[in-house]
Amino acid sequence: MKVYDIIIVGGGPIGIACGLEAKKNGLSYLIIEKGPIVNSLFNYPINMQFFSSSDLLEIDNIPFISKEAKPKRNEALEYYRRIVTSNQLNIHLFEKVTDVKKSDDLFNVTTEKERYTSKNIIVATGFYDIPNLIGIPGENLPKVSHYYKDPHFYASQKLIVIGASNSAVDAALECYRKGADVTMVVREPEIGQRVKYWVRPDVINRIKEGSIQAYFNSNAKEILEDAVIVDTPEGTLRIENDFVLALTGYMPNFEFLEKLGIQLSDDEKRLPSYDPETMETNIDGLYLAGVICGGMETHKWFIENSRIHAPIIIGSILKKTAQNVNV
Repeated sequence: MKVYDIIIVGGGPIGIACGLEAKKNGLSYLIIEKGPIVNSLFNYPINMQFFSSSDLLEIDNIPFISKEAKPKRNEALEYYRRIVTSNQLNIHLFEKVTDVKKSDDLFNVTTEKERYTSKNIIVATGFYDIPNLIGIPGENLPKVSHYYKDPHFYASQKLIVIGASNSAVDAALECYRKGADVTMVVREPEIGQRVKYWVRPDVINRIKEGSIQAYFNSNAKEILEDAVIVDTPEGTLRIENDFVLALTGYMPNFEFLEKLGIQLSDDEKRLPSYDPETMETNIDGLYLAGVICGGMETHKWFIENSRIHAPIIIGSILKKTAQNVNV
């Protein structure tokens, strides 16, 4: 069986950046992605616009040209897809990694399709796969979704959006403008300060004028077939409802990290253990890259500030390889 220098788990922007860096430095590598190229970005809302400008989303100094300063989802898909295809990166798509075990100095990687062996592993799996559940009765009803794709689906429907993050605000505004009757249920006293600065005034004004109903300092307590029970400062309300978007954030796959043997902090942040100088975890030869480094602090790492992880990791691997040769 071929022994790779590096296997990269995750084919998002940072996983692709790691593959590019490995290829430039003559290292054998394989990127394994459970879905299509940049799977997480593919599953973003169709009309999503990034917070970052296109130059901050660039990897390996490859120019990212977009119509506006801040690109949209379809432009990002085009950009990262072209990088993969033009550079003929070694990537296996629609292949989920199920297990990684270390034996002596090698990692044995098992997927749903094949088995591989590698000297090093880079985990760049992001955090978009597992939603933060509210934990209330009715959350598993068919009318409830933790992901938002297209506003057309909710036209002429009574929609409740739970949350006030960027994804929740975008969904509320887009669905309102496509004819949905939108109600927001927000745990905090106001729309979140991290909401995109050109969007936040828009939603605040729509709430003030009554186009979007919003209940602040409020929590959904139960989801019924035809309504949602909401605790508000004015008392408990029963709000008639057709669909619910519970956009309360996402988390990394901590179960997978723990299965690999990566240590996590005991507090609510669940920060994985790694050396910021090398991005190597407590497991020798096992590295982390991208937003997964932030644990539950999913607002800490983005493409723009974690793309540097690729040269850091490859530099560490090359240094260790040279040291082993000289021994």
